[in-house]
Amino acid sequence: MAELFDEWSTQYDRWFQTPIGALVLECEGRLIDRMLRAGPGDRILDVGCGTGIFSRRALAAGAALTGLELSRPMLAVVAARFRGRAFAPILGDMRALPFADASFDKAVSITALEFVAEAEQAARELFRVTRPGGLVVLATLNSLSPWAARRAETGKKGHALFSKVFFRSPAELAALSPVEGVIASAVHFEKEDEPGLARQKEAEGAAQALTTGAFLAACWQKPS
Repeated sequence: MAELFDEWSTQYDRWFQTPIGALVLECEGRLIDRMLRAGPGDRILDVGCGTGIFSRRALAAGAALTGLELSRPMLAVVAARFRGRAFAPILGDMRALPFADASFDKAVSITALEFVAEAEQAARELFRVTRPGGLVVLATLNSLSPWAARRAETGKKGHALFSKVFFRSPAELAALSPVEGVIASAVHFEKEDEPGLARQKEAEGAAQALTTGAFLAACWQKPS
């Protein structure tokens, strides 16, 4: 599985620099910020950290991060990006986290779960390494979104990544936790929408608390 991401270590960031990619990043980042509430002194595990495009938001808030990544090239990029910062890069698999129980105040994983068939196992690991009372935030691609249908069709045509993706619904994401949490989504616009329309659709989707956005996220507090 790691080989799937190796060739994307440079391409990944470039997509987020396009106009639509930048807007997607803005919307997804805002949702994660609201759920994770990173702050000074927080010990946060970022599982599937990739090139650190989301990690930098928590670092900027004053948290200390451990970034776990399956791909060595991805890990090399993020290690270089945050050299000298409160960031520890670790090679590993989200299905078997190499950390002791209750090692972190918060655990977050953003768009990594869709490449794992064993979702329940991955979620259990996130809870295991989070201290009692801490937060677990898990984000993935939403099966209810039109984006998922297009990506699935691309996967059928042989796309290296999207042919391996597991799209999950809000109900499926909620079922991964033994405790009730908050489920929300972002990216309610279409890829082809012009920026003004896209922002309007995003505002409307957020106001209506729709769970059909392309980016699906859950936040749970681990029982004390």
